[in-house]
Amino acid sequence: MRSPLREFADHCRDERDLEFVDELTPHDVRSYSEHLYDRVVIDEDLAASTAHNYFAYVRAFLSWSVREQHLESNPANTNTAMDPLPEDDGKRKRQYWSAEDRETLLEYATKRVDMALEGTIRTDAETAFRDRAIVVMLDGTGARGAELFADPKDDKRNGLQWKDVDFDERLIEVYGKSREYEQAPFPASVHDVLKRWYRVQEPMTEAWPVFPTGHYGSKKRTLEDALGEKAVSRALEDRGDTGKTEVLDRLHREHEVPPPSISKEGVRRLLKRLTDEAGIDPDGEYDYLTLHGARRALGRDLYTSGMSEKAQEALRHNSIETTHEAYADVKMKDVSDSI
Repeated sequence: MRSPLREFADHCRDERDLEFVDELTPHDVRSYSEHLYDRVVIDEDLAASTAHNYFAYVRAFLSWSVREQHLESNPANTNTAMDPLPEDDGKRKRQYWSAEDRETLLEYATKRVDMALEGTIRTDAETAFRDRAIVVMLDGTGARGAELFADPKDDKRNGLQWKDVDFDERLIEVYGKSREYEQAPFPASVHDVLKRWYRVQEPMTEAWPVFPTGHYGSKKRTLEDALGEKAVSRALEDRGDTGKTEVLDRLHREHEVPPPSISKEGVRRLLKRLTDEAGIDPDGEYDYLTLHGARRALGRDLYTSGMSEKAQEALRHNSIETTHEAYADVKMKDVSDSI
């Protein structure tokens, strides 16, 4: 129970600004339930049954707190606190990017760059280069979405920055699921695309996000916090024929104010759009290629090749048992085929 209870404590401190157990309300526990929902539905790194187990651990801890007179009543024993929990039907949605779907997506992301350079689509070239780098990074590293992209609900997850990328050693440093910094390797195919994207983007500082957002409001708020609302408003008023977004991008560069990173939800929407535009119809319960599906596919390919320990290392699982459990369905299919 230690790990989920620590996660609950961190959430209460970082997201709810709480220091003591007796300050907890049902709305604070509800916030944690929403966090668990996101991990199941958006991050796809947690089964619904596990989310319910984690919540049960928290509820048990708070019941103990009531018995020890740290709390008057248990804030987890309310509908308000429990409502956001994902429905647990005993099944876990799983997706693996198939080899065919993966190839189609990568080919389309490259074709989209060419079309943007030719001016035959509305997407600008820089965005197309960024989007291709996102797809290639997901496909080739096994990194989690929360390790690469911003999470508005977690102040410590602001997205990968260029200072976290080591091109010589082909490594990225990420803030892992364990809430500690970890190193994740990437292959030569990722290196080449990422290096090309670096040259296209020309980041002003090493604190620049590898995958900046294209969201106008987010960039504007970041500039207002750094330069003041008046300075940003004045620049927008004096823009002439220049587009508003172009003005903001210029301010970010002139004042070396890094823009925000694209969020996990932003990448989720991007993958939905790319899946649709590329004409991909994935197998399973998802109608688009998910962030976590890329991670599972990488692990599956290594696991089914007889390299379970390499799969463990690539996915940064704490134990080989975790890897075996994650690919239990793959293992059983292999047994079935053997029979």
